[in-house]
Amino acid sequence: MRVVYAGTPEFARVALQALHAAGHEIVLVLTQPDRPAGRGMKLQASPVKQFALEHGITVAQPRSLRLDGKYPEDAAAAQAMLAAAQADVMVVAAYGLILPQWVLDGMSAAGPSQGANAQNAPSGGSEALTAASVGAHKFGCLNIHASLLPRWRGAAPIHRAIEAGDAETGVTIMQMDAGLDTGDMLLMDRLPISPDDSTGTLHDKLAALGGELIVRSLALAQRGELRATPQPEQGVCYAHKIDKAEAQIEWSLPADLIARRIRAFNPAPGAQTLLDGEHGGEVLKLWQAHATQTSHAIDAQGASPRLVPGQIVEVGAEGITVQCGQGRLRITELQRAGGKRLGAADFLRGTALRIGGQLGTTSS
Repeated sequence: MRVVYAGTPEFARVALQALHAAGHEIVLVLTQPDRPAGRGMKLQASPVKQFALEHGITVAQPRSLRLDGKYPEDAAAAQAMLAAAQADVMVVAAYGLILPQWVLDGMSAAGPSQGANAQNAPSGGSEALTAASVGAHKFGCLNIHASLLPRWRGAAPIHRAIEAGDAETGVTIMQMDAGLDTGDMLLMDRLPISPDDSTGTLHDKLAALGGELIVRSLALAQRGELRATPQPEQGVCYAHKIDKAEAQIEWSLPADLIARRIRAFNPAPGAQTLLDGEHGGEVLKLWQAHATQTSHAIDAQGASPRLVPGQIVEVGAEGITVQCGQGRLRITELQRAGGKRLGAADFLRGTALRIGGQLGTTSS
């Protein structure tokens, strides 16, 4: 197939690589403009752009696709390039720009027609979602979305699935429409979430799965076997973009929720707390932790002291245990400002923490 590809981060690069390896002709890549990054804040090409340039694929980086927006000249140039590409399909993955109606209309001959023809799910754990067949000439805009729609529509589905304690997630290939992740579903595959998964580890698993599913989807489309079904009305929830303020740990929350947030915000933006006053209120990042049922500390008179959220109750090579609103959290990997990520034992060799010390919430 002749494919226009729109995507920006590493998640999107993996699927682009899979399409290229499968022999599809990538006639045009759309990606976000280069952004400052790194310590020197030099302009850096996106992972998708880097792959495209390495393989001689034409790249466009419009600041907007809205013909009536702030950068109409960028949108008009992109419109001309899309028309000239004569593509069969547009594949979108974590692009970062909203596709206006002119893009959706231009990539679809007629769109999927509604019907009631059912098809059984293929073997291998995928679900070929029933209803109507996708248009015969152009296949529209297909999105690779990292969730089991309609759960976790929106910008941060991987983070939110971990934060919520979901047992599984997956990838949905969706026929794009004008709504926010509301289009008909085409293909879906599930993936369990491990108790140790962070957003970083789950991202990599889902990126690989997304590449497999989009290649499978285009193969089904070429054979006239790709089916679409509307998303159910029940079970819709939104994965709102991560705000840096969310990464500030509130020790009054339950320990299991704090542990999930630490995993959800790893590697970015990184869960944060403050070291107590003995260390000048220094920001501390937490990378790995788990809820624990550690027994209460006992004072010299044998009485159980009154503990407050954020108070350090145990310090040892196996971890730093902190009182939470409900339960306790054992921190096993952490990082001081400007330092390296360290296991608890190595961290404690360079930073003395005491039982009874207090961790706090960072200021905004």
